[in-house]
Amino acid sequence: MRLSWPRVRIGSKGRAAQLPEPETAPHEDVTPDKEAAPTEAAASTEEGAAFEEDEPEKGPLRRCLVTREQGKREEMLRFAMAPGGRVVFDVTATLPGRGLWLSAQPGVLHQAIRRGVFARAAKAQVVVPPSLADEVTAALTRRLTDLLGLARRSGAAISGFEKAREWLQIGGAGLVVQAADGSIDERARFVGGRDIPVVAILNAAALGKIFGRDHTVHAVISPGRLAKMIEIEALRLQGVADGETSGQ
Repeated sequence: MRLSWPRVRIGSKGRAAQLPEPETAPHEDVTPDKEAAPTEAAASTEEGAAFEEDEPEKGPLRRCLVTREQGKREEMLRFAMAPGGRVVFDVTATLPGRGLWLSAQPGVLHQAIRRGVFARAAKAQVVVPPSLADEVTAALTRRLTDLLGLARRSGAAISGFEKAREWLQIGGAGLVVQAADGSIDERARFVGGRDIPVVAILNAAALGKIFGRDHTVHAVISPGRLAKMIEIEALRLQGVADGETSGQ
C-alpha cells in the first residue's frame, strides 16, 4: 500500500534526526510574567533560607543567626552542641563541631532562644537550658576578670587615680577600665577628653578584688594585644548584660 503524504528527510545514516523548531505565533507573548506570585515551595523555603548556616568556619567573619549580619568572630558569641543536643556557650570559640553564632548585641540572645533559631540552624532537636543567658554572662565575666588579672600580674595594668592617670598622661595607656558604679563626673575627669577606648562594666568591688584593693574605680592597660582582648570581652559582656533587660 502506497502512502499518500510525502516522505520527510531524516538526515544521513548514523546522525540523529533534527526536528524543526516549533513556530511561535506572531502575536504570542512568551515573556515570563515577572509579576507572577512565587510558588508555594519557594515561599515555604524563604524563612528556612534565612537560617541556613552551612558556610565554612573559615576567615575572620561569622554570620549572626538572628540579625543575619556578619561580624568579626572574636566579637561575636559562639555556641556549640554538647552530647545529647544541649546548647552550650563556647566562650573561647574552641569547642569542636559546627558553631552557632550570635551577635553580642542587646536582646539578640533572648530572641534566639524565643524564636528557636538554634534548632533550625542545627537542623536537629536541641536542648536550650533555661539558664543559658545567665551562663553566658557568668562565662564572659570570668573571662574578663581572668584577662584583667593577667594584665595586672604581667605589669601591663595599674590602678588608682593618680598612678593610672600618670600612665594616661605620658601615653602609656591603650585602654581605660573604670567601675560602672563610679561617679560619672570623676570618670570623665580622669579621661580628660582623651581619644582612648574606655570600658565600664564591672563594679568597683569586682575591680578592687582583681587589683588587691577594697574597691577600684580607675585602671589603665598598656597598649597591645592584651588591651584589645580586654576591650573586646568587656564589649561582649556589655551587650549580653544589656540584653538581660531589653530581651526580657
